[in-house]
Amino acid sequence: MMGFTNTIGLLFAIAICVDPKSLLFAHASNFSKPHSHTGKVEPFQPGDPKIKLDGKAKNILKAGKPYQTQVESGGGGRGLVVQDVDAPTHVVWGRILDYDNYSNMVPKTVESKNYKIVPHKPTKANNFLEKEIYTRMKVGFPMLKLEFFIRHFCYIQKHRSLTWTLDYTKESDFDDSCGFWYIIPHPDDPEERTRLYYSVQVGLFDWVPKFAVDFLSNKALTDATAWVKKYSEIEWVKAKKDGTAQTSPLPKGREPVFALPFGKKKREEEEQLEREAAEKLALEDQAVAEKRNRFAVVRAGWRRYVLVSVVLVLAVYNAAMFFGDQHEKSQ
Repeated sequence: MMGFTNTIGLLFAIAICVDPKSLLFAHASNFSKPHSHTGKVEPFQPGDPKIKLDGKAKNILKAGKPYQTQVESGGGGRGLVVQDVDAPTHVVWGRILDYDNYSNMVPKTVESKNYKIVPHKPTKANNFLEKEIYTRMKVGFPMLKLEFFIRHFCYIQKHRSLTWTLDYTKESDFDDSCGFWYIIPHPDDPEERTRLYYSVQVGLFDWVPKFAVDFLSNKALTDATAWVKKYSEIEWVKAKKDGTAQTSPLPKGREPVFALPFGKKKREEEEQLEREAAEKLALEDQAVAEKRNRFAVVRAGWRRYVLVSVVLVLAVYNAAMFFGDQHEKSQ
């Protein structure tokens, strides 16, 4: 009887270990399939969130800490963090927009690559949208990785803002997500310091473990402003040390005269090349991921075959032992 019990225990252990993904993941990200919907949470709008900072809030910011508050959204509120950064706004934007380098800066981010960039001519009709950046990201936790596809909207020149939603043409491991950056020169030192505002809302599927939900829903707010502050200030200190620091970008229209006739065309060519490179890289990444998945399926198939064979052998052995014992007792 003990042998039979051990076999049942082994079967249960194998049922858990053979394919944990089948137990943990009811959904799986897919670059080639659309998401199950086109948006559940209300997207952020670019522009000033109109947050009033009282004396207590300003003291928290002066101490170098993030100030947390709420911003109105529909019928409720969303968490928002304000953070002061000892670096100019163009340095801060440089860190935020460096999506291909997020895995080296952002906590829990293990992969991040742009797969499409779409420039726009800012007009009143499109609310002065300058560019869309599509980014493939993956966050990692112990025994769990979540992949998602983000569509960023850049309104930097007019609204000092960047907003984002999921790219609903791709299937993400997040049910939904949207967010918002608002970046302004610091009121006390506009040339060398920045005040940033950040908010995010993430909708997660029921199968996502609680520890991941807690991190992405709560800790993500302060962690996001913390990494931007850290790496912006490192970049600014380095630029001043190297003698390459500029307190603000060159104003519009201050380019050399000889470059004016060719500036627009050159920018368009650079943006086109950037788009093509990003799309090519995305396709290559997708091909590698599909190849890896095929290999994983084959490997998992052989593993199941071996494990099932072992279970069958043990079951036969236990059955033989059981009937042998019964036969000896009957004699």
